[in-house]
Order: sequence, then structure tokens, then C-alpha cells
Amino acid sequence: MKRYIPFMKNDPEVAVVRLDGLIAAGRGLNDNGIGPAIEKAFAAKRTAVALVINSPGGSPVQSALIGARIRRLSEEKNIPVYAFVEDVAASGGYWLAAAADEIFVDESSVIGSIGVISASFGAVEAIEKLGIERRVYTAGKSKSMNDPFRPTKEEDVARLKRLLDDIHQTFINHVTRRRGEKLADDDRLFTGEIWVGQSGVDVGLADAVGHIVPTMRARFGEKVKFRRFGQKRSLLTRLGARALSELEYGVEERAAFARFGL
Repeated sequence: MKRYIPFMKNDPEVAVVRLDGLIAAGRGLNDNGIGPAIEKAFAAKRTAVALVINSPGGSPVQSALIGARIRRLSEEKNIPVYAFVEDVAASGGYWLAAAADEIFVDESSVIGSIGVISASFGAVEAIEKLGIERRVYTAGKSKSMNDPFRPTKEEDVARLKRLLDDIHQTFINHVTRRRGEKLADDDRLFTGEIWVGQSGVDVGLADAVGHIVPTMRARFGEKVKFRRFGQKRSLLTRLGARALSELEYGVEERAAFARFGL
């Protein structure tokens, strides 16, 4: 009855959005999948929005799209955003955390990894031993780059390095813009280094060690309510119709988490 009585103030409500897993277009955590949940979280007049993050990173574009959506809605609705890191918020996962106004971590949370990585393989000798001839035809001398079945070319490596540097600088700009003077004067911040718990707070990548329920209660009172939102998977995915694709994604995601000992 309380909410229908004129002039009586409702209890504070925090919308909780879970950002979980490898960030990737078309599968896993991505803007198209999580976007509707984020929109719903900001749709009502909330006291705040809390992001619960557990991600080793992934696509820089999807990270930027999700982060930009969060910032746009926060500013339009004038609703503060708080991030709570579980096991890891690294690389693209930290990009998402930096979209919040304040970042909280567990004492064992892994955060940081502000860098960009590109991994591939080379199978030149293998196909030669098998007697396989690689045939590639292009229009435009720069169309083919870093072909794993051909010897590495210095110009290809240089081009890839330029691309990675550009993306890295975009990442640095985002973190600097969001964290500002909170960042410590530490030359390791943008090298891809990672920090655990309080050490992440010490260098300014997080604001405090804290968990969502006690932190939000301390901030908004014991009567604060939580409403949870998350990315929904399709019925076909839940029934296992895309089992092979999900298995491939699961292996990739597991490998991404394993980079941080998780």
C-alpha cells in the first residue's frame, strides 16, 4: 500500500545488472544481448544502478558499446552507477567497471590488464610437410595480413602493432577520463599489469574493498531493495540446439579466465 499513498516516500531501490563472462559479438556478453536489461534497469526512477562484474574481457568494441550505453543512461536519468567486481574485471571487463562512478572489489578480485592482445598461430612448416600449397589471390596489396599458413612479414607485424596501439590508446583514454585524479602516478597502470583487491584500490583502479549488499545498505539505508536484471539466452540456446557453438565458446571463455589464474 505504501507506494500508492500520496507524498509518502518509497524505500530506495537499486537495480542490479550482472555483466558476466567473455565479451564477444554474437555470443557471450555483448551490447545486443545485455542492452535490453540495462535499458530496463534505468527505465524506472531508481536510487542507483549496481553492476556486478565477472569478466576476463574480450571484444574492445562490445566493451565500448556496453560502457557507452551505461554512461548515456546514467547521465540522462541522473542515476549513479556502482560497480562490484567478483573474481575478475580485466581488460574489457575493467572497461565495463570504469563506466561506473565508483568501483568496489573483493579482497581477492583481479582487476586491470589495461592493454590489447592479438593471438594467432603459424602452420607454415606443417603444411609444407603435408605437401599442401597455399593459394591466396587479392586485389589490393594490404588485403591479406598475417596469414598463418605463410611466413611472417615484417610489414604485416608493423600494421598489426599500429592497430593494437590505436585500440590501446582508446582504452587508456577511457580509463583516464573515467578515473581522472583517482589514478596513482604508477608507470605500470597501462602496461597490461593486473592487481588484486586492495592493491587495485591503492593504484586508483578501484575505490574500496566492499560487497554489494552491505555497501548499498551503508549508502542508502537498511531498507534498500534490490531488483536484478541480466542477459537472457534464447530458448534454442537453453535447449542445447547450439551445443557445439556453446562448447567452443565455453573453451574460449575458460581459457580467458585461466589467464588470470581463475
